[in-house]
Amino acid sequence: DTDRVSRLVCELGQPCLAALAEQFGEGILLSDGSLDRAGLAALVFGEPDPDKKAAKLSALNRITHHYILEYARDWLCEQKADGYTAACIDAPQLFESGFDAECSFIIGVTAECETRIARIIARDGITREKALQRIASQHDDAFFAANCDIIIENNGDLDALEMAVQTILTDGAFRR
Repeated sequence: DTDRVSRLVCELGQPCLAALAEQFGEGILLSDGSLDRAGLAALVFGEPDPDKKAAKLSALNRITHHYILEYARDWLCEQKADGYTAACIDAPQLFESGFDAECSFIIGVTAECETRIARIIARDGITREKALQRIASQHDDAFFAANCDIIIENNGDLDALEMAVQTILTDGAFRR
């Protein structure tokens, strides 16, 4: 779960946090020195100038992806050493990070726009406008259809998603 990993690599004292503060300034830190996630998101996604926004997003991704991928690669090595023949990485930024080139099979998970908006608002406690800003910086469904081996449409609840994943695992569609 690279979202979880992104939190780990940005914890107080981690090199990723220091690199972010160097790039974006001490203003992205809370008084205790930890990352102000909302402040960093506002700085990047709230940038009104499209060119500056693209540059900020590129810098954010360059820094965080380096540390997240390092962690993911170490985890995959551990799984292999433990005898596992397959492992799954949940990576919303899979293509942006370039990590897709290291994957043998890619399952894309999409949802209708309104469903995505509602989930982002519920998860992050942000406004609809801020959720739309985040969605605007993501690839569209056509991109995922063209670049993934299988697409799961996740417009239902968790049980429906789990059933779709179980079908893929049972059918063995991911084996090459």
